[in-house]
Order: sequence, then C-alpha cells, then structure tokens
Amino acid sequence: MLTVTASILSVLNRNRALQLLHEELDATLLTLTRAAELTDGGEVTLIPTFAPSDERYTRALSGRYWLLARLDTANEVAAYGNSNSVWDWDVPWDDLPIDEAAEAPGQVFYTDARGPDKEPLRLAVKVFNMPGLEGSVLLVSAADRRPTDRITQNFLITLTISMIILAIGLIVAMVILVRLGLKPITRIEHDVADIRTGDRDKLDDNYPQEIAPLAVELNKLIDHNRSVVERARTHVGNLAHALKTPIAVLMNEAKGDEPLARLVRRQTEAMSQNVQHYLKRAQAAARAEILGARAEIAPAIDDLIRLLQRLYEHDGITVLPGHVDETICFRGERQDLEEMLGNLMENACKFAKSKVRVTGERSADSELVIHVDDDGPGLTEEERKEALKRGVRLDETAPGTGLGLSIVKDLAELYSGRIELSDAPLGGLRATLYLPIARSRQAVS
Repeated sequence: MLTVTASILSVLNRNRALQLLHEELDATLLTLTRAAELTDGGEVTLIPTFAPSDERYTRALSGRYWLLARLDTANEVAAYGNSNSVWDWDVPWDDLPIDEAAEAPGQVFYTDARGPDKEPLRLAVKVFNMPGLEGSVLLVSAADRRPTDRITQNFLITLTISMIILAIGLIVAMVILVRLGLKPITRIEHDVADIRTGDRDKLDDNYPQEIAPLAVELNKLIDHNRSVVERARTHVGNLAHALKTPIAVLMNEAKGDEPLARLVRRQTEAMSQNVQHYLKRAQAAARAEILGARAEIAPAIDDLIRLLQRLYEHDGITVLPGHVDETICFRGERQDLEEMLGNLMENACKFAKSKVRVTGERSADSELVIHVDDDGPGLTEEERKEALKRGVRLDETAPGTGLGLSIVKDLAELYSGRIELSDAPLGGLRATLYLPIARSRQAVS
C-alpha cells in the first residue's frame, strides 16, 4: 500500500512540475505572439519593447531560449530569429512538430530535444497566422528541464526515505500493538500451563475485561473436572466396598479340602487380586486427571523412611535417605507418589541384606528421578523383565501378591512416566522412577 501511495505521489509531483514548466513556456509563447509584427518587407520581427525581458534570454547557453520563424506554404522554415541565449545552436527543425502545429494554429505542442549545450530541453511549439503574410509564423519556447528533473528526483528520494521510515514505524507500532494486545492471551496461556503443572489451582480474576469471561469459563471447567473426578473416585470406592463382601463370603464358604473348595479359593483369591489391582488403577487414573495436582517429594520420602525403618529395624535393615532435592515437586497426587515409593521401598527392604537408600533428583531432561537402591542379591536381566509383569513373584518365600511392581509400573505410566530396574551401586537392585516434575512454590513466586 505504501509503495502504491509513493508511486502515485511521485507521478503527481512529476506531472505538477512539468505542468509548471509548461506554464512558463506558454507565457513566453504568449509574449512572443504579442510582440510579433510584420515589416514592410514581408519579414516577421519582434517589437523590442514587447519582447521577453527575462535576462536569461540574453545570456548565452543559459538554458532559456526562444525562436521566431516564418514558414512558407509548405511549412518549411524560410527565415527565423532567436534569442541571444541560443548562441550557435543548430536548431533540429526536423524534430519539431511543425506540421502538427500548422494544422492546428494557436494550439501548443510539447516535445523534447537536445539544446545548444547538449542539455535536455522541453520545447513548446505554436503556429499562428498573421494578416498579410503568405505562410505562417512558428514560435518556439524552450527550457532546460534538468532543474525540473532534479526537483522531481529529490522529491522522489525524500518520499522514498519518508515511506521507508513510515513503514518501519508502522511495523514497530504493529509489533508493539500486537504484543500488547496478545499479552493477556499469553498470560492466560502461562497460567493455564501452571494449573496443568500444579503451580496454581485456578485462574486469577484480574484479567482485562475482554479476557475475564474466558478466565471465568476456564475456572468453571476446572471445577467441573474436579467434581467429575471426585464422583468417579466415589463410585470406585463404592464398587470396592460392594465387591469386598461377596468375595469374602465366597472365601469363607470355600474352607474345605475338597477339590471344588480349593478351586473356588484359588479363583476367589485371583478375583480379589484382580479387583484390588484394577480398582487401584482406576483410582489412580482418576487422580491423575486432576488439574493442578502436585506433591513435594522430600516429605513423602522422609515419612516412608521413618515408617519402614520402624517396621524392619528388627531385621537389621537400615533405610537411609540419599541426596534428595527439596525443591523438586511431583506433578501429581501425593497418595500416588507414596504408593509407588512405598511399594519400591518395601520390596527393597524385603530383599536387602542390611541397607536401603533412596535418592531424588532432577534429570537433564527436567524429569523427576527417584532411585531406590538395596544391597540384596539383585536380579538378572530376565528376572527384571518378569518382575514387572502383574502377579509375578520371583521369590515365593517373601510375603506379597506379586502386584507391587506392576502397580508401580501402571501408576507411573498413568502420569506419562516409567520404571526401570538396573544394578544398584550398593550391589543389589536399583529401581528408578521417572515422573513428571512440577516447579516448587518458591520458584513460581
């Protein structure tokens, strides 16, 4: 748009400058017409007192010229006179529109030519008839057009620079306006991200008037999400209570040693394990969907260490805290974090010889990494793969259902995390949890 505007202004300025030059040339032609007279000898001359008085016409090669010529009946130049400024110019009569001007007496025609100093000229040509003169009179007014071209060129340069400055100013202004206009959107985007990562519970109410309705609706959506999850959790709990009694009745009724009783007990126990597993998984899935959930890892690790230390101290097991970054928070429910850590730490205590160590840190990929190490016998590569399968117990002498590592694996995957088993620095097994991380409250503030 600016380019089109600049082009239009440039054309208008060039046309106006040329129009002003034409007006000067026309004024000279009018003066020459009034000063022309026919002598007794049949020649055309100028009355000195009426001739053009501009001193440039008297200075050689000044850039201002006039010509006065008598044309014969064939429109050929029979005789001519000129201003002193013409000097020794070999007038290019053939380049002038003499025939066109002769066909329209009194009308001015414009053309371009080279002047006596090889400068570009703008010429105005007019033919008129005089009473008593056989033929007609040709008048030519010429001016060096370089000053006019310089004015046009300077205007174009100034206009171009102005348009460039204006374009840059408009771009800067638009960028500033867009950034200012989108700043509330960017802010609400960051706030929603903070809710998702657990750094805040809901959106503030101090947004601009245009954004405030969106914030209100998002808060309502978040509240609705929480209520739906809470209802789902309640239904899961009700289902658990509803299934416990029938399963318990079946197990009590199948106490005999008959094959049918043993079969019913095995199937009932399998049913109980499956119900327990999938109910826990459903509860964890419901909690994982809650926006804004977060839990500090240091207090959770400390509480579990104190609990397990009391439970296993009579077995000579020492549960030690390793390096735990207290600024790290798990992006999820503390209940799920404690269930994953509890299962891993309890398994470590069951198979350790004397020592279990727990560390928590931030990885290079900004993940929460928790290591649970023991100094027990460890597992082979094949045993590690089997250990993560649901219901698999590698050591039948240890108490448990074989669901611990499977539950940890399922919970971690619900939070887009994972569990890995490897060799521990203490000599036994290392269980490593990779979980999503949330910023601490101190970092957010």
